[in-house]
Amino acid sequence: MQVKGIIVAMITPLDQDQKINKASTRQLVDKLIDSGVNGIFILGTNGEFHVLSEAEKLEFASIAMDAVAQRVPVYVGVGGNSTRDTISLAKKMEKLGADALSVITPYFVPLTQRELLLHYKAIAESVQIPIILYNMPKNTGIHIEAATAGELAQIDNIIGIKDSSGRLENIENYIKAAKGRDFVTLSGSDSLILKALQAGAVGAIAATANLIPELDISIYNHFVNGNLEAAEKAQREVEVLRSVLKLGTPPSVLKKAVELSGIPVGSARAPVREVSEEEVLAKIRETLNFYNLAGGENHAQSGY
Repeated sequence: MQVKGIIVAMITPLDQDQKINKASTRQLVDKLIDSGVNGIFILGTNGEFHVLSEAEKLEFASIAMDAVAQRVPVYVGVGGNSTRDTISLAKKMEKLGADALSVITPYFVPLTQRELLLHYKAIAESVQIPIILYNMPKNTGIHIEAATAGELAQIDNIIGIKDSSGRLENIENYIKAAKGRDFVTLSGSDSLILKALQAGAVGAIAATANLIPELDISIYNHFVNGNLEAAEKAQREVEVLRSVLKLGTPPSVLKKAVELSGIPVGSARAPVREVSEEEVLAKIRETLNFYNLAGGENHAQSGY
């Protein structure tokens, strides 16, 4: 499979009882695919994988894959602290029909790079489908070093890495370490989409694409077409949303923004609380107005 472009790090729609919202999942999937995203990435950080049970993950993956209906690839997050449990979930997601798996590093216990290497090798050997490594050291406390990524790139079904470190240098180091291998690097930091592309990344896995997919896609398309000025303008406009997302615990603000734009995705699961502060709600509405998304309208600003 070819990995490139803008892959949306999709939120997990929940209903008022905090159960998976099947109808809203289908609505969101259709909106994202109609906007032109190159893939759907589920059960990541903004997909609240860390507060969903295995049964809920399997339920949501089944619903999402059915809704996507093979129109774009579906990447499924299966990472956890236990190698055994991660392998178990990976096999189940492969059987369900995932196109690829995303495996975040374990967290809480500071593993050595050798332990990390063996963890990923064991997972890769347990399935046939492609695997994307997921580096997010700020949240996990564990960093996949470039040399480790380079060694893992030699495994046939480990095909790339999503880097959410927020450091361009990290992306550059991964690209260098895997040079000559069939291994791609993706930005997991929405503020670095353009700079990552310029460095040699093939695209991004972007959470902001839940709300402004056309804008994120335009960064990629303008870059590919050599229109750097337009790509830079689009990248700057993504920052309007990113600045507001910092006003709450992820993914509370993003889910509220998507909800106010017209898709009832529900609130984040506790202990994360729903956005209720009037000041924050006002900022969200201002942001929706900026992107012409107020009142449930769902179209991009002119010039994207």
